[in-house]
Amino acid sequence: MKPEIHPEYREVVFQDMTSDFKFLTRSTLASKETVKWEDGNEYPLIKVDISSASHPFYTGQNKIVDTSGRIDKFKKRYAK
Repeated sequence: MKPEIHPEYREVVFQDMTSDFKFLTRSTLASKETVKWEDGNEYPLIKVDISSASHPFYTGQNKIVDTSGRIDKFKKRYAK
């Protein structure tokens, strides 16, 4: 790899804002906020809206969407 053209790859903490779930991983994302982690070190904090802790697919709270009603509504609206 060429030197000095790649972003810094470091440990960061991602925080799910809906469930207050945090996890430590590595990323190139930059952040001005920091958080003190369980090991006593301070890491950059990246806030996300959804993660595996709050996503309906991973939590088992999937919703069944009635697509037939939406399709009929679309056909009515754009029928010639």
